[in-house]
This record gives sequence, structure tokens and C-alpha cells, in this order.
Amino acid sequence: MIVTQILGNIHDPGNPHTAVHHEKVVLPVAALAKRIQRLTSDHGRELGLRLPAGSEDLRDGDVLLAEDGNAVVVSVESSDVLVIAPRTVSEALFAAHSLGNRHLQAQFFGPDSEYAAEVMVCQYDHTVEDFLDHHGVPYSRQDRIMAVPFRHAEHTH
Repeated sequence: MIVTQILGNIHDPGNPHTAVHHEKVVLPVAALAKRIQRLTSDHGRELGLRLPAGSEDLRDGDVLLAEDGNAVVVSVESSDVLVIAPRTVSEALFAAHSLGNRHLQAQFFGPDSEYAAEVMVCQYDHTVEDFLDHHGVPYSRQDRIMAVPFRHAEHTH
């Protein structure tokens, strides 16, 4: 079966697929940005994904297929990440600039997020960890389900 559209997300209020049996398609966060791929559910069901150009990235809880009381749902694997929490604006700018020069893929969260603080989150890398330790920038290493894939920002030099 070929999936060409997302039928909703089980985390959205009022989604009709929340009360049915869920098969999971477990994906690493990097696969969320791929609009064409082969998938296999935890029940062995094979699916082809072919979303139109310009489609939004997949998200944890997206419903790919719903039939006969079953829904095939995206489940995102947790990622090994560094949650960087600078103490001052100066420290934040220094860390962001230094890590940005490495073309590090990062996401930023505010105090109203699940982190309850202004933080920068990036995929774990031992050289980034060494940099943060060397410069005394506070961080923690965590396993997190990232709702959005890490992406390189478009830029030119």
C-alpha cells in the first residue's frame, strides 16, 4: 500500500484515530524529513510513503493509514541530545556562534516548552560536549523524542 497523505495526528484534540488499535512505524528523527520511503510497522505491515512535494515533515503520532479499527501511526525513536542552557545572553551568543560555525544542527526552545527554560538542543557529539565543558557552558545529555527533525539552515558564505 502507498500512503500519499497524513490522516491527522493522534496527539491533536478531536482526532478520530485516538480510540483505535495502533500499529507503530518506528522512525529515527532523521527519517521524519523524508517524504518518500519504505516503512514497516511493528506488526510487519509494509507501506510505501510518497508524500507530495512541499509536504510538512512527519511528526510523532501522525496517522498514515486507518482501516478496520486499526491505525498505522508514526512513533519517533528517542535521540541522544545535548540540552544547552546558557546562564547569560553573552554566554548564549558565544555558544550559538561557536557551534554555528561548526554548521551544527540545533533547535531552540523557550520557557513555555517542555524544557521550561530557554535552551538550545543539538544531537549528541563528543566534540561539542568537550567544547561546552572547556568553556563552562551548562548542558545536560538526555534521551529525547524530538518532534521536529534536525536540519541544516540554508545559507551562503
